[in-house]
Amino acid sequence: QVQLVESGGGLVQAGGSLRLSCAASGRTFSDYAMGWFRQAPGKERQFVAAVNRFGTHTWYADSVKGRFTISRDNDKNMVYLQMNNLQPEDTGRYSCAADSVSATIRDRPMAIKSWGLGTQVTVSS
Repeated sequence: QVQLVESGGGLVQAGGSLRLSCAASGRTFSDYAMGWFRQAPGKERQFVAAVNRFGTHTWYADSVKGRFTISRDNDKNMVYLQMNNLQPEDTGRYSCAADSVSATIRDRPMAIKSWGLGTQVTVSS
């Protein structure tokens, strides 16, 4: 399994931007599709975005389309989530995840085996 550590969260006003980073361990990073999820206390985890192992295909939740961009740098074992025009409803703990099949990240998150601990994003109005 790949080990994941997120960073880049913080407090931002509505309309602001943040870029989250996810650092992955090991030399098999390019074997994994990657995704971002978010969760507020007492609520279910929500799918946010995913990217395939090559960085050639991306998927987004409807709520973030046009505002968020997922990308990866396989040479640096990094995945990013650029978040623009943040809104209070974007508040939550953002975690990155890895799986060998991108469809698992998009459709079966309960089957994902590699998760980071997350980084908090708080958007104020």
